[in-house]
Amino acid sequence: MLSIRAYHAWINRLQTLLLICLLLGILILTGWLLFGEEGLWLIILVSVTILLIGPAVASRLTLILYRARPITQHEAPELWRIIAFLAARAELTSVPTLYYVASPLVNAFTVGHRRHAAIALTDGLLRYLSIRELAAVLAHETAHVANGDLFVMGLAAYISRLIRVLALAGQILLFFMLPFVFFGYVTINWMVLLLLFFSPHLALLLQLGLSRVREFDADLKASQLTGDPEALALALAKIERVSRSWQAWLFPGWSNPQSSWLRTHPATEERIWRLRLLRATSNIQ
Repeated sequence: MLSIRAYHAWINRLQTLLLICLLLGILILTGWLLFGEEGLWLIILVSVTILLIGPAVASRLTLILYRARPITQHEAPELWRIIAFLAARAELTSVPTLYYVASPLVNAFTVGHRRHAAIALTDGLLRYLSIRELAAVLAHETAHVANGDLFVMGLAAYISRLIRVLALAGQILLFFMLPFVFFGYVTINWMVLLLLFFSPHLALLLQLGLSRVREFDADLKASQLTGDPEALALALAKIERVSRSWQAWLFPGWSNPQSSWLRTHPATEERIWRLRLLRATSNIQ
């Protein structure tokens, strides 16, 4: 029988493959219906070119945008010791570089690719979390690198944007063709029309769904790297509590019970429940 970890890992990979295939299917169908076979091949060629050169440029721009600066080993030897240990456990070829972001928000994010990744930690995160909780967060970000999530999510985001661009181009083309349609010179393919209006929304939902699946998988991998799923559960609970206090301070009296379909991350309660289920299973074994 599969263990809880193996079962969740298998389900997450299956969902990832399915969501990526659906996104690619929407892109191919949209491109083919709008521009034919020749146009579709041009779209594929441009897409591959951008995917090859885009990630490195996007990573640098993201760090510049957040005014992130490298954290030296002299400044935070304990953090560097932890990230080196996690990188070795995850069998990465290089240790991700740590960056500091001068923001009171409690957050961490990762950019780059498996061979050259950068993990940014905000001032708020470093102040609010204990070293045990910081290790769990670093494990989660390292898991994203080890799992190839930076490429997968970058690919999904690019496909989603390209679908929106194609749909917008089709809508503009349709607008200029309306007089010809009105006088009967041109007939409309209703399948194309429906695709133009609904494909961007469907692509966004698939992208968000993929993001949630990858977060679950990163939680699972992080618990394997540290052997301490409870630490990540504690960190998530603290981050959620602090984030809600910031929201209450910025928008007093405002509440937005966001649909689970529109979240980039799974509900914190569900992530904590899964992590504690892993801990309980480990204790039983």
